[in-house]
Amino acid sequence: MKHSLLQIWLGCVVALTIPLLHADNIPDLFLHDGIALNGEWRSIIDPYETGFYDYRREQRDLGKNPSRSETFYLDVKPADPGERVEYDFDTSPTLNVPGDWNTQRPELMYYEGSVWYRRTFDCAALTAGQRAFVRFGAVNYRADVYLNGLKLGTHIGGFTPFTFEATQYLKPGANSLVVKVDNKRYKEAVPTVNTDWWNYGGITREVKVVILPKNFIADHRLVLESETTRVISGWVQIAGAGAGEAVALSIPELGENLSAQTDATGRAAFHFTPAQLQLWSPETPKLYEVRITHGSDAVAERMGFRTVRTQGKQILLNGKPIFLRGICIHEEFPLNGGGRVNTPAKAKQLLLWAKELNCNFVRLAHYPHSEAMTRLADELGVLVWSEVPVYWTIDWTNAATYENAQNQLSDNIQRDANRASIIIWSLANETPVSEARTKFLSKLAERARSLDQTRLLSAAMEKVTKPGAPNVNVVQDALADIVDIVAFNQYVGWYDGLPEKCARVSWEIPYNKPVFISEFGGDARQGLHGNKDQRWTEEFQEDLYQQTLPMLDKIDGLAGFTPWILVDFRSPRRVLPGIQDGFNRKGLISSEGTKKKAFSVLQAYYRKRAAAP
Repeated sequence: MKHSLLQIWLGCVVALTIPLLHADNIPDLFLHDGIALNGEWRSIIDPYETGFYDYRREQRDLGKNPSRSETFYLDVKPADPGERVEYDFDTSPTLNVPGDWNTQRPELMYYEGSVWYRRTFDCAALTAGQRAFVRFGAVNYRADVYLNGLKLGTHIGGFTPFTFEATQYLKPGANSLVVKVDNKRYKEAVPTVNTDWWNYGGITREVKVVILPKNFIADHRLVLESETTRVISGWVQIAGAGAGEAVALSIPELGENLSAQTDATGRAAFHFTPAQLQLWSPETPKLYEVRITHGSDAVAERMGFRTVRTQGKQILLNGKPIFLRGICIHEEFPLNGGGRVNTPAKAKQLLLWAKELNCNFVRLAHYPHSEAMTRLADELGVLVWSEVPVYWTIDWTNAATYENAQNQLSDNIQRDANRASIIIWSLANETPVSEARTKFLSKLAERARSLDQTRLLSAAMEKVTKPGAPNVNVVQDALADIVDIVAFNQYVGWYDGLPEKCARVSWEIPYNKPVFISEFGGDARQGLHGNKDQRWTEEFQEDLYQQTLPMLDKIDGLAGFTPWILVDFRSPRRVLPGIQDGFNRKGLISSEGTKKKAFSVLQAYYRKRAAAP
């Protein structure tokens, strides 16, 4: 039987994972304190994967006696002067974690392959009943994780968190954590080989070791059932627990002190109506501290409560119509060397620029951004479209590809289910219409709704020109019958004619659902000036926005849009010398952090929209 590369690859994951240990998204580990492993890690660039495969291309960690001399995850030193060991983490260069490797060393800017990371840390001996976990915020793309020479497991996917239990392998005193990171692209992967953003490799988000009691708080969910009744319901999941264990939940500012018993699955349910509850909104992003306690374990986080739904062609937030004044954002920072956003301060700056535009909404493209970003959106009052990287030409008929996409979607929803700011889960971007594609995305939609029925579903679809009518754009897609919001990307004036075409265009969108423009825009090199009909100038981009906004205002049921994009970002597809130089230049802010002329156009439009009744 013929297997695809990814089927073989994913099959190896199962074979390599030690029994009883598994990769899992345990959302509340983000809230637990731990041993922070951020900072300098030793690294070895390994394009031939010498530390992973022997000279027969057999995986070393499948063998009974892996060679000390070449098996990097063993992290050994020569036992005597005559022993041959062909690697040395202690004398190898360092890479900062969290961070991408591309912007840390010039020779790694275009590198796609394997890099080994090693971090040593000290830990006290576990007491009876304690459990240890290693938690990664994200690693792009495949991570093979080893602790003290033993494999904890493998994780696939570059943007969602994962956890391995390390109880059996953590030692009192010094420990060695080794991660083989591989960011090579594969046709069967999610995303596939073809993207329009930079494939940043590395351990891009925070890493920590967490020590917990035998039964611990693993996850919780609280939702506002109705803006009129103000009823809040939810649950707390206790890992390792059976029936009858006590769980306490309190919201001090609301005067709520509740208790419940776990059922046979370790879940405790809550249902209550606060006497005074202020709803979360962009104008008043009210957050309450929620505290959960089980035995010796406790977590606390700030949460907001709001509702979102559709009614005909309107989006209702807390029961009232809202126009989404948005902008798209990549998780890339333009200053201080650029690269993947790796600190809360950088994430906050992106959101502050969006708020300066008078945005109340951001589309986090084209993958889950960090927990820092979504939690800051809660704090700052910015609504969020959260997306998974089902992008362009995914292998729609490959079962392993679907499983990968479903895992990333599930982990994203489970991680951010308590974020008031997130109102839309997006399934995909610009996927060519076919029966196989619609079946694939329909299954993803079912999965999303099984995990969360309190938010809206959408996807960035595409428009087509009506046959025989070059100025009539049509949105008609079987996926639109499945999602809650009809969202699509359109580039009239950039990829479709020149800006003056906007005045002639009309739209046919045959759905009684809110319409959302998930992308529009055009490139401009900041500082390049000329006439408005001169492509690549700031004046051309400015005119494109000035022509596009009135065109969009005429669309029936328009509920908002997110122009492409806030900041210029790196893309190997963009090679025009002196203009692109490896960047997509559609940003309203340059790759050096300077605002372009079109920034003011959108800013003024949103100011007027915000003031409208």
